[in-house]
Amino acid sequence: MAEITAAMVKDLREKTGAGMMDCKAALNETKGDMEGAVDWLRKKGLSKAAKKAGRTAAEGLVGVAARGGKGAVVEINSETDFVARNDQFQAFVAKAAELALEAGGDIAKLGRMPYPGASTDVEGQLKNLVATIGENMTLRRTAVFDVTPGTVASYVHNQTAPNLGRMGVLVALQSSGNAEALAALGRKIAMHVASTNPMALTAAEVDGATLEREKAIFADQARATGKPENIIAKMVEGRVRKFYEEVVLLQQAFIMDPDKTVEAFVKASEKDVGAPISVVGFVRFALGEGIQKEETDFAAEVAAAAKG
Repeated sequence: MAEITAAMVKDLREKTGAGMMDCKAALNETKGDMEGAVDWLRKKGLSKAAKKAGRTAAEGLVGVAARGGKGAVVEINSETDFVARNDQFQAFVAKAAELALEAGGDIAKLGRMPYPGASTDVEGQLKNLVATIGENMTLRRTAVFDVTPGTVASYVHNQTAPNLGRMGVLVALQSSGNAEALAALGRKIAMHVASTNPMALTAAEVDGATLEREKAIFADQARATGKPENIIAKMVEGRVRKFYEEVVLLQQAFIMDPDKTVEAFVKASEKDVGAPISVVGFVRFALGEGIQKEETDFAAEVAAAAKG
């Protein structure tokens, strides 16, 4: 058997665009035969998958999984929204969300977890899907909450299938009260989060740089009125309070009872739950947010395809 050198692996990678470990495996399987290794990768779909890896994936699905005091959310992207309606892709995202319960919010760890019913890990199973479906796909992000005692409630907006959609929200509530009532409250708050997209749970958690930028804007606006500096300081203070009411979850007016803040609504719900309640945290994943999408000329693409 020919010795598999780093140079051979590098050459095969440049020819096919496949990953280094896949190239090494291909050369081992074909005993160093370069052309045979190319064919091996093509048969496995790995060369094809690698060539798609540079294409922008901003569609796909957000999946959630909740089990009592633990909940997870995961975003898995594809190139087009057609894939979100693919049964294989939906099954993969649903399973990945369940596995994410044990990944601790670490996307790399999730990718390395064994995929049930397959002789590969989650990342490897995704590569298989890329080869089968024909689009670039990526494991983008995940988050997990674990509270004891309490519950992690979930909500999926624009649901495509159970626990799958274009937006997923988790809300973690700590309480020793009635689990059913607590879960119902958590779902209401999760729906509120989906609607209002708060920046932070409390005022103390608002990003410092963001707050200073807002203060500077408020101060410039106040100075334009010609008021003295002591009045300007009070005006800025008032605007900051208003800012917190807009972006801090606990200070926002609750969408289902606008006369109460979220914090006040939670406090009022303690009677039904039968114990004190603390909102531990929340997370909101909106599909594709923050991904720079490529601008394409569809007519030009069709014309190019027609020319072969």
